[in-house]
Amino acid sequence: MSWKEFVTDYLTLSRNERIGIMAIACLILGIFILPKTISFKNNPTASTIDTAWMNSLKKLEQKESENSLTFQDLNNDNTNSYQYDRSTPDYSRKSKGVLFFFDPNTITESEWLRLGLREKTFSTIQNYKSKGGYFRTPEDLQKVYGLFPNEYERIAPYIRIESRIEKNNNKEFTTQINTENPNKKTFSSRYTIVDINSADTTALIQLPGIGSKLASRIILFRDKLGGFYTINQVGETFGLPDSTFQKIKQYLKLENVAIRKININKATVDELKNHPYIRWNIANPLIAYRNEHGTFARVEDIKKVMAVTNEIYNKIEPYLTTQ
Repeated sequence: MSWKEFVTDYLTLSRNERIGIMAIACLILGIFILPKTISFKNNPTASTIDTAWMNSLKKLEQKESENSLTFQDLNNDNTNSYQYDRSTPDYSRKSKGVLFFFDPNTITESEWLRLGLREKTFSTIQNYKSKGGYFRTPEDLQKVYGLFPNEYERIAPYIRIESRIEKNNNKEFTTQINTENPNKKTFSSRYTIVDINSADTTALIQLPGIGSKLASRIILFRDKLGGFYTINQVGETFGLPDSTFQKIKQYLKLENVAIRKININKATVDELKNHPYIRWNIANPLIAYRNEHGTFARVEDIKKVMAVTNEIYNKIEPYLTTQ
């Protein structure tokens, strides 16, 4: 078969065949083009519908946000104005209270809340005070259940406790004779008065509730301090219950106030950090400041060290000297 015969027999199309092929081609072309044309025409409507839905949703969210703010404004009084960051745990929440100097023994409820403390914490403090509790040192506030460490650290520098008037009676406690009843007997206490700066363990053991271990701890604490300058310092002895201290307090006196002082211009870091009121966190900055600025002209100059707050200064000042 020649090439011409092959073309004539197999590749030559009749008029009807050509019409059929063109019809099929148009149909295929229409199948591909028509959906795109319809989609293009409908897009503006769909976009309008979606945009309208989104706008309605945004308006609804904005309305809910405004309602929430209005509710907060209506309840924004002294008790609810100090809020905490709920994205962090309780122990690390940051209070938005106002800081000011205060005495925890005399401060009022509104002032506690103004500091940023929660009502639950305030209730715990009030319950403690209603049972006769008393804060003698700022550190006592750390014992309050529910007061987080970061809350105490924030308010600690502003604590100012007015010391109670100490009644030092140097005589044995005896009941006064009733002049109206001369036959009434006079009773004397079986406990003698002890000078806290000169007493030994034997004298301290004679006090109510004091055994050999507590007596030794009091003497050790006194030696590390360099002597007591107030009777209340005895209550800071490690392991001495407050209830026991309150029992023996009436039998304590302070006649010899000879304090062993530390020369801050010559002392080393080790000498300073061994003092119970100074430790490493105060000793290291003091020495660093002295090395950079020279010797201290007076004890009060240590306030220039950022680590020395007014509270710390008042506690350690009796034990320091510049000569």
